[in-house]
Amino acid sequence: MSFSPADDPADGRTSEPTVRYRLGDAGPAVAEIRGKLARLDLLESEVETSVPDLDAHFDQACDRAIREFQQQRGLTVDGVVGPETYGALEEARWRLGDRILSHSATHPMVGDDVAALQRRLVELGFDTGRIDGVFGEPTARAVRDFQHNVGLRADGTCGPGTFKSLDRLARTVVGGRARDLRESEQIHAAGPTLPGKIVVIDPGHGGDDPGKVAHDLTEAAVVSDLAARVEGRLAATGVTVYLTRGVDGGRVTETERAAFANSTNADVVISLHVDGSEDRQPHGVATYYFGALVNGHSAAGERFAGLVQREIVARTDLRDCRTHAKTWDLLRYTRMPAVRVELGYVTNPDDAARLGDPDFRDVVAEAIVVAVQRLYLPSELDPPTGALRLSQLTP
Repeated sequence: MSFSPADDPADGRTSEPTVRYRLGDAGPAVAEIRGKLARLDLLESEVETSVPDLDAHFDQACDRAIREFQQQRGLTVDGVVGPETYGALEEARWRLGDRILSHSATHPMVGDDVAALQRRLVELGFDTGRIDGVFGEPTARAVRDFQHNVGLRADGTCGPGTFKSLDRLARTVVGGRARDLRESEQIHAAGPTLPGKIVVIDPGHGGDDPGKVAHDLTEAAVVSDLAARVEGRLAATGVTVYLTRGVDGGRVTETERAAFANSTNADVVISLHVDGSEDRQPHGVATYYFGALVNGHSAAGERFAGLVQREIVARTDLRDCRTHAKTWDLLRYTRMPAVRVELGYVTNPDDAARLGDPDFRDVVAEAIVVAVQRLYLPSELDPPTGALRLSQLTP
């Protein structure tokens, strides 16, 4: 197996591996993976040589280190180094000051150095948007504001002079995480009613990508039907709804879906999926929001995920698999609260029977709409979980 990604100096990314590496593999690619883990202090340091190590093994220690890294980064914890995990390993190698940081609309710079910059600016009272390790326009604007305040040329490029000024200044924001407070205020300022809100519904997969397939059901078809039901109910309450793909739409990447959602200036994004497993036993519903142990999280997304999860569980007999923080691209690159719902396992006979029932999908659609409404209600008006009905929301 060959593995020779080339650095892209424009944004710090590398081309992604075309194969996956896991327990039992060996070769120079595994040597590179082990080296990255060692530099992150997740694996005992390797002896560095200029000659590729053809005998480096993906052993139990490497497997444990990869799983720990995936857990820290909000990735799927499977011990497999594929494109997602390899990309995260590349991002983790950057430290603030290693390179000049600047904004590119088409190829934003990503990495731990960007996340460190965002945290530093937030501590100084500047709004970078979400701390996500992506040098987007909000981060560039915060850099310009900082540069203007300290008497530097306000060009939004973070170089040696800006780094020195950041190091000299003390933290000024106290009393809670500033971004969390801003997200909460944005939701409060949007008002308690649904008319005028914008919601993006993202039916997962589509085109030549059916997603999970079992029991005569395909994930893409199930979530497309569910999306239409959610869309109709939200529209009836006065919400403007956009779908990231149509019934017969082609394959759309998660970053493209996120870019579309951002272009609509949506208030929230709801991505719909069903899960699957080689084992028929796993079952239940889980909801995900942006977050990781390393690079922060979305407090509003976490709250929204909790509302969606609890409403679905209260109205159905699906097992509660709880909410979880992840850094999947759709959750990471959207600028507004976003959640991903994994509505049961199509590979489980009982869950599949539910997913194939139109009445069940109607119940889930109402649960999602109610969760959207509850996100905007003040605590004194927020009803108990499972109590609010669609008929109470329509104008």
